[in-house]
Amino acid sequence: MSGSSHNLLASRRWLCDSSVRVTAFLWVSACLLIPWQLRAENVPPHASVERSGEVRVTNGMTLHLTADLGNVRILTLPPGAPPVVHYTVHIESDAPNPAGQELLDYYSLTTRETVEGVFLSGTLPNMNVLTATHRTPRRNVQFYVQFVVAVPAAFNLDVSTGVGDIETSDIGGRVVLLTQGGNITAGCIGLADQPLVGSDHPLAKIETEGGHITLKDVFGDVDAYTAGGHIQAGNIGGNAKLRTGGGHIRAARIQGVARLETDGGNISIGEAGSDVAVRTAGGQIDFGEVHGSVHAETGGGGIRVMYVAGPMEVATTGGSICLTRVANRVHAETGEGAITAWINPESSEGIPTVRLPGPSQLASHTGDIVVFLPRNIAVTIDATVENGGPRRIEADPSFPLNIQSHPEGPAHAVASLNGGGTLLKLHTASGRILLQYLDAQAALRQSLQEEEKQRLAEKLNDYGVTQVSLPPPPAPTGNLPPATFPSDAQMDWFDSAKIRLQAIFMGNIHEETKDFKKRLTLAPAPEYPPLARKAGIQGMVVLQVRLKADGSLSVEKVLEGEPALADAAAAAIRKWRAKPEQIAGKNVEVVSTVSFDFQLP
Repeated sequence: MSGSSHNLLASRRWLCDSSVRVTAFLWVSACLLIPWQLRAENVPPHASVERSGEVRVTNGMTLHLTADLGNVRILTLPPGAPPVVHYTVHIESDAPNPAGQELLDYYSLTTRETVEGVFLSGTLPNMNVLTATHRTPRRNVQFYVQFVVAVPAAFNLDVSTGVGDIETSDIGGRVVLLTQGGNITAGCIGLADQPLVGSDHPLAKIETEGGHITLKDVFGDVDAYTAGGHIQAGNIGGNAKLRTGGGHIRAARIQGVARLETDGGNISIGEAGSDVAVRTAGGQIDFGEVHGSVHAETGGGGIRVMYVAGPMEVATTGGSICLTRVANRVHAETGEGAITAWINPESSEGIPTVRLPGPSQLASHTGDIVVFLPRNIAVTIDATVENGGPRRIEADPSFPLNIQSHPEGPAHAVASLNGGGTLLKLHTASGRILLQYLDAQAALRQSLQEEEKQRLAEKLNDYGVTQVSLPPPPAPTGNLPPATFPSDAQMDWFDSAKIRLQAIFMGNIHEETKDFKKRLTLAPAPEYPPLARKAGIQGMVVLQVRLKADGSLSVEKVLEGEPALADAAAAAIRKWRAKPEQIAGKNVEVVSTVSFDFQLP
């Protein structure tokens, strides 16, 4: 087998780099526990038998292989082998002789040849019939079948196994691989200089009822489905339809239209050459570059997109959205997360201003919205914050922003940049809206793009596919972004970026209560006020607190609670001490909420 392994490595390189036709070995191994009648005494060695044959063929034909169950493995040989289908079948059972040998005789192996191809079928014995003719006690028997089938690489493959893994190295023809429960792993499919795109039947149809699917490069269309495993692909030269019942979907590059769907996993695409539509019930969505339109939907994860040339619609019920280059109209919506978008439409020669091709909207229920715009964009901005007053909308001083608001109530702002243009609508219920020019934080944008490229490359390399190769961003101008703090390596890259954005624009960061409590070094409990105790006053107190740069804490606002209990809680907070955040070597203030439950015995 060592010689075959050497041929496999050499031929994989050969087929991916040229269109020369080679020969492949097909290896099928099957294992089954079945009832059989055996005597228990003096169990002899396993019974086994081998059968073989050879059929002359021509290139372009199809091998149809069907097995009740088992593993399928395709090995590629170097060019020069004669165009034949050669099969050797090893059949084995742990049933002792003579019953074991009799069992093997009932295994059915049939071959049939037509002008279209070769049909090879392996069928297990009908144990219901066999056990009815024997009267000795029944026991479980392991049944093994292994097919070694050599075919020209220019062949098409139609392989189906009941339960088991399927592995193939490089095959130049059309491929159909089906299993009812195992993993499927394939090398290159098709020929690089003869891509098969837009056909009624995909170049590769892959299906498993529960295992993982891993594809190398496919020079044409792909239709892949797994009921619950992951799907990992290298470069797909045509359209891609990838679906999984709950696993992750990852692809280095999809040249054609992409339709990707998972019921719970993450979706990561390095580059897409056309339109993309993706949906996950709760995972995260990551895109590198998309040269068409994007429609992305997730039930709760974050969405990160480096660059989209066409229109974009993205939505998540709870995660954050980060768009580092928006060149077309965009509609982004999240329930609780933040939205950060760098809007930079393509410029036209001889026209000093740039415009979004259509109306755009960014909306978040509770999260912040941060938007960066080029100074030469002609756009009309309509920004609304439902709660919090005028301080909830901030902008570069040079923005011609007209803010109308009520104290602690709704705030509404409008602005017309460069005479106005397509409408950009921003809306959040209780977050903040921040407007900045692109050149104010160009280096921060570059930093985020580099981090996202690295994340995508690491994700794709985890599965051994081609590394994403994206063009480098332009040299940054303006101030350098704050340095990443040590804990960045432990958190999601966009969470890190969000913290840096908050520190830049707000002078502090906001943190969830559970994370804020990890900073505490001294936290004495509040004393129950004697008068409140005598009066029977009890209940919950919620405070908005600020951790200062020197480690002390102050109470900014009482969000909930009886005054007497809130005063006691505030007195305790002033005695607390904690570790502030550090960014670029400087302490940064942290804002969070703290709750106390005052209950009488």
